[in-house]
Amino acid sequence: MTGPGRPVTMAPRAAVTDARAAAAEVCADLRGGDLLDSSFERRTVKLEPRDRRWTRELVYGMLRRRSWIDAILADRVSGGPSRLDADVADLLRLGTYQLLAMGSVPAYAAIAQTVELVKRRHGIGASKLANAVLRRIDRERDALVVAVPTDLTDALALEYSHPRWIVARWLARFGEADTRALLTANNREAPLVARPYHVVREQLEAMLESAGVETADAPLVTDSVVLTGGVTSLTELGAFKQGLFHLQDPASTLVTRYACVATGSTVADLCAAPGGKALELARVAGTVYAGDSSRVRLLRVRENVKRLDVANIFPFVGDATAPALRDMDAVLIDVPCTGTGTFRRHPDARWRLKASDLAVLPATQRAILKAAATAVRPGGLLIYSTCSLELEENDEQVARFLAEHPGWTLEPPPEGVVPASVLDNGLLRVLPQLHATDGAFAARFRRPRSGAAA
Repeated sequence: MTGPGRPVTMAPRAAVTDARAAAAEVCADLRGGDLLDSSFERRTVKLEPRDRRWTRELVYGMLRRRSWIDAILADRVSGGPSRLDADVADLLRLGTYQLLAMGSVPAYAAIAQTVELVKRRHGIGASKLANAVLRRIDRERDALVVAVPTDLTDALALEYSHPRWIVARWLARFGEADTRALLTANNREAPLVARPYHVVREQLEAMLESAGVETADAPLVTDSVVLTGGVTSLTELGAFKQGLFHLQDPASTLVTRYACVATGSTVADLCAAPGGKALELARVAGTVYAGDSSRVRLLRVRENVKRLDVANIFPFVGDATAPALRDMDAVLIDVPCTGTGTFRRHPDARWRLKASDLAVLPATQRAILKAAATAVRPGGLLIYSTCSLELEENDEQVARFLAEHPGWTLEPPPEGVVPASVLDNGLLRVLPQLHATDGAFAARFRRPRSGAAA
């Protein structure tokens, strides 16, 4: 009751956790074109480590199950989630994932927090809809049934939450069994894999284990270490602060091993950010010039070089389609690609990618490949790599380059440099469904010592 001279008492607004608010902002960033990793870093930087891990589980998990979640929502929202405001749809996806896939979240919290988020961002009307939909899902959780399409491509796209056009491509190339294995691999959380630097594996393991971090063997790369548990804050680990390791999936490590540059050589990494491959090349090379066209992305290279105290890497801003360097002993180009080999690590990529990208990106790759060849000295090496599984970005680029550059040859590394299981007629081919890593591809070209020009 109010009256003259009496303060007006307002009902307190329900609190929304910082973790859930951050998740909502990450989803908004993705709709605006941001990449998941960069948005997540920016939106969660102030969260406590436990809340940061929880937010990661929520956002990354939702993106890996989005088709399945949408199928559940479609039966409970007239016209399906696509008819809703895009932000409301994402908030309902986050709420549904908490209800059905995050056992640590009480149903009342998942519902109340999501409803409050919708209310704050879109008003009371939208929040009533969210409340009704989520409460119905909670009531029906033990009897939820998603109709399975009769068409195999549609069924796999729904079951494993991948765009139909990607599933169709992989079915045509790999067959049903391998496609199922690939889709399953893509929906597993990517592990943290540490590469020892300045120390051997056993020393790094001892330091990590003394800090309470559990470790295991990494596939394919025997001196890498998988961090399996006990990591509360990676950047607070003593071994991290001392620059004694960097994170790199075995597939990426294998690219630099496949490159097999000569000891003491002068090497250029023309698409270097965030810098992991340059760090690996620097173990053997005398000098590594690490270039990237993005000044912002190059900051990551500089940060890694500084933290690991590597003296023979020289970062620079440069366009890989017009390199200023010449007479390099070896040039590595890890070109921009569709990234279909890293869907487990970047679950947003499957939803961002368009079929038309496979018509656009190969042109950029060809331009970089042609330009990079001019930076290689006679008799030197050119290593082309992608994190794509697609033939247009890999095998077809190799065939076209060799056809247009007489005298250049495909030269695999010496026997034993990389496991035989990842070699395919001299090419490096790492597949998630076979090797339990990210996907990667590489080709190693030798420039003729004389005669043919680059």
